[in-house]
Amino acid sequence: MTNKPNILLVYTGGTIGMIKDYKTNALKAFDFSQIINKIPELQQLNCNIESISFDEPIDSSNMNTTYYIDIVEIIEENYTKFDGFVVLTGSDTMSYTSSVVSFMLENVQKPIIFTGSQLPIGDLRTDAKENLITSIEIAATRKNNKPVLAEVCLYFEYKLYRANRTTKINSEQFEAFTSMNYPPLAESGVHLNFNEHLIHQPKKDTPPLIVRKNLVSDIVILKLFPGITINVIESILNIKDLKGVVLETYGAGNAPDTKEFVSLLKNAIEKGIKIINVTQCAGGSVIQGHYETSLGLKKIGVVSGKDITTESAVAKLMYLLSKNLSKEDFKHYFEKSLRGEISNK
Repeated sequence: MTNKPNILLVYTGGTIGMIKDYKTNALKAFDFSQIINKIPELQQLNCNIESISFDEPIDSSNMNTTYYIDIVEIIEENYTKFDGFVVLTGSDTMSYTSSVVSFMLENVQKPIIFTGSQLPIGDLRTDAKENLITSIEIAATRKNNKPVLAEVCLYFEYKLYRANRTTKINSEQFEAFTSMNYPPLAESGVHLNFNEHLIHQPKKDTPPLIVRKNLVSDIVILKLFPGITINVIESILNIKDLKGVVLETYGAGNAPDTKEFVSLLKNAIEKGIKIINVTQCAGGSVIQGHYETSLGLKKIGVVSGKDITTESAVAKLMYLLSKNLSKEDFKHYFEKSLRGEISNK
């Protein structure tokens, strides 16, 4: 008879943790230490559940690098005591947050699942209960006395995704997230079905957890559009202390091939600014050099983001910029899959 897995709920804020004060109709933060009273169904799960909440729950719009560190420190401090973690955050920035956490935690050998909801936990038609119950059940699932999952994931509306592959696509529907370039790791229906061939399998000799807390946030997302002026691009590339740019291009990584545009990017790269080419398309990949309009970018040293999401590109850039890598090493590591965030094609 094996012991029940211990699961830690980490509440940072967000809609999922709100309940309505029926006297005032205002939403207020819920006390997660009372979670079993609010969702008695949790008692049916074959695990022990404890919770930790941020002292002051934050709206996910206020999420930043300081809070990222708070989240990973809670996981770090409790890593040996618990078999899995369910992190509750607001869905608006969940893809950014969970992607960053996947880079900040190296050699993960336990499930870390982000979830939230579109409606508060106390709402009559809430999606919070299903998301929370299934996330905990997934985090507690074991096979051959080992967790089925050993990576950072995101669960929402019957689907479990690799976190650093996700994008929020809908603010209205319960099915708020998608992962265009990587299939779901699990799907919840009558049965909980794991797509085991898609799940990261840690090697037997995986070293202990390493927590990376240095992040560089002097970066910008530059989204191209037809008619964007050279002045705008120049102003952005000349931002004081700028160290990295996620350049959202068209289609398979295409951008204007005018002399002025290419030379602005070239000058920025020569100054040491790292520029990553990601597609504006919801799915698909950057293939630099596939069309003539991306050949120039390749020549001057723009790094291909391949099929990485913008959210994950931001996360990976924050992480890799802290490493003081040479231009060649930076390109090598960015274009290589470190946490399953990019397809090695």
